[in-house]
Amino acid sequence: MSEAPPRPPAKADLSRAGSPSALAGGRFPPPSAPRTATPRQRLGLVLGFGGALLFSLWLFQGILTPFVLAAVVAYFLDPVATHLSRIGVRRGLAAFLLIFLLMALALAAGLLLYPLILSQIGVLVQRLPAYVSGVAALLQEGLMHLEEALGPEMVDQRLRDLAINQAGTMLSWLGTAATRLIGGGFALFQVFTLVIVVPVVAFYLLRDWQAMLGRIESWLPRRNSAVLRQLARDTDRVLAAWLRGQLLCCAALGLFYAIALQLVGLELGLTVGLMAGILTFIPYVGSLTGFVAAVLLAMGQFGTWNEVLMVVGIFLVGQTIEGYVIYPYLLGDRVELHAVWVIFALFAGGVAFGFLGVLLAVPMAAALGVVARYWLRRYLESPLYLDPPRTGT
Repeated sequence: MSEAPPRPPAKADLSRAGSPSALAGGRFPPPSAPRTATPRQRLGLVLGFGGALLFSLWLFQGILTPFVLAAVVAYFLDPVATHLSRIGVRRGLAAFLLIFLLMALALAAGLLLYPLILSQIGVLVQRLPAYVSGVAALLQEGLMHLEEALGPEMVDQRLRDLAINQAGTMLSWLGTAATRLIGGGFALFQVFTLVIVVPVVAFYLLRDWQAMLGRIESWLPRRNSAVLRQLARDTDRVLAAWLRGQLLCCAALGLFYAIALQLVGLELGLTVGLMAGILTFIPYVGSLTGFVAAVLLAMGQFGTWNEVLMVVGIFLVGQTIEGYVIYPYLLGDRVELHAVWVIFALFAGGVAFGFLGVLLAVPMAAALGVVARYWLRRYLESPLYLDPPRTGT
C-alpha cells in the first residue's frame, strides 16, 4: 500500500512557523503582504541613513582617508577600465594594468621632482635673509617714488616701515611653511598608506565598480528609483566635468608657471609654479598664492621692478589661459559648480573632518547642488509657485 501524499500545512502549522521555536530551528516566517510606506517611514529612512553616514564619517575619519583616495582613483579610472573590458580585456586585468601604470607614473614623478624641490627649498632657507633684505630695499625705493608723486601727507615714514616689515614677515612665513610642507609631506600622508593600502583598495574597487553600482541600484526604493537614478547620473556628470576641469587646470597651469618662472630666472620658479598649479584645485586660491609668493621672491632675488613685472605678466597670461581657453573650449558649460560654493565646501569639509573632509567636499557639494536644482524645478512646477494671486472684489 503506497503512502499518502503529504498534505499542505494547515493554518495552524503556518502560525506555528512564525513562533520563536520555529525560528530557532532555522525556518523563517513567510513574507508579509506588501504595503504602502507612510511619509513618516520615508522621512525616517532618509534621516536615519544620513545620520548613520555622518556618524560613521566622524567615528572612522582617522582611517577613512586611504579608502576615499582609493575610491577617487577608481572613479577616475572606471571609464578607461570599462572601455578596455568592451574591447575584450578582462575587467580584473584592466584594473591591474591601470593601477600599475598610475603607480609607476606617480613613482617616477616623485623620484624626479622631489629631489629638485628639496634642493630649491634648501636654496630658500639659505638665501631667505637676503631675500628679505632685497624686498625691503625694493619696497623702500618704490614707496619713496610714491611719496614724491603723492606727497608726504599720503605716504609717511610709518606707512613705509609697516609695509616693509609686513612684506618681510610674509616672505619669512612662506619660506618656513614651504620647508615644513615639503619636509613633512610624506609623514602627513604616510608612505605605507600611499604605497600599499591605496593601490590595493583601488584595484579591488575598480575591478568590482560596475557590480557594486548595480548592487546599490538594486537597493533603491522602487517608488523613487527612477528619480534617484537620474539624480545620480546628474551628480556624476557635474562631478566628472568639474574634476576633469580642475585636473586640466592644475596640470596645464602648473607646467606653464613652472616653465615660465624658470625661464625668467626665478630661482624657486619650479616650486612656486607647481605649488600654484596644485592649489588651483581651490578656485582662485592657487593662482593668488602663487602670484604673491612669486612676486615677493622676484623682489628679493632681482631687486628691480622690470623682472617683477615679468612675473606679474606670467600670472596674467596664466589666468587668461584658464579663463579663455581651458574652460570655454575644453569644458563648455558642463561645469555647474560655482566657485564660491566649492570654496565654502572645501573649507567646511576641512573644518568638520580634516583632510578627509576636503576629499569628500566636492562630491558632496555636487550632490547637494543637483538635489537643490531638482527641488527648485519641483517648486517652480508646483501650485506653491504657480498659484495665481487672489483678487479681491
